[in-house]
Amino acid sequence: MVTVVIDTRNCDQCGALFTPRREHARFCSARCRVAWNRQNTSEPAVDASALDWTIAAMRETTDRLLRARSWDQPHAFAAISEAVWWVTMVDATLVRYHPDAYDAALASQDAQERAVIEGTFGGLRFVRNWMGYHLDHAAFIRPRPSPGSPGAGPVAAWTWRSLPKPVLALLPERGQEWEMTRYREYQARLAGQPVGETFRRAAAFLRLASDGSLSRT
Repeated sequence: MVTVVIDTRNCDQCGALFTPRREHARFCSARCRVAWNRQNTSEPAVDASALDWTIAAMRETTDRLLRARSWDQPHAFAAISEAVWWVTMVDATLVRYHPDAYDAALASQDAQERAVIEGTFGGLRFVRNWMGYHLDHAAFIRPRPSPGSPGAGPVAAWTWRSLPKPVLALLPERGQEWEMTRYREYQARLAGQPVGETFRRAAAFLRLASDGSLSRT
């Protein structure tokens, strides 16, 4: 089943029903978010350690992918899937639990780069929801063989394929809207681009956002 944002949800603080603007939104307003944080803040050192660990794991995974050269396409596809999982997990964690630092990191970019970053993460969420579940890995990734040694070139040079529009009839109306937005962002920001470029940009932004979160902690 595709993971999608539901039409409405209840605020974790006041219980009010609201329509989320982001996939992992938990609160209906900034006031509720601040109030919840004041009431539920855990030991800062523990929060910082957990975030630091996940960032380190993401960085290790993406760095390994950027260095990888492979004759074995299934292993390369698995490495890309792992990188997608870690990047989107860290992104979701920062959006959900450290929204102020995340927004500050976005605000530090110029308008064009901010649009590219947001579109990149939207596209990666589409990959996370569909690759390996509804579409084969090969439908997303175009290997780039090296002359004289097919499949042995750097995995980072492989590119994202352009995809036809997904069939979303079984999703609720707002779910279709969110997933179609992710699809369009995939087509605009990932399709035709090297896999390595996508992960470099995503990992660099998440490290920036996490540095802001850790400094606040």
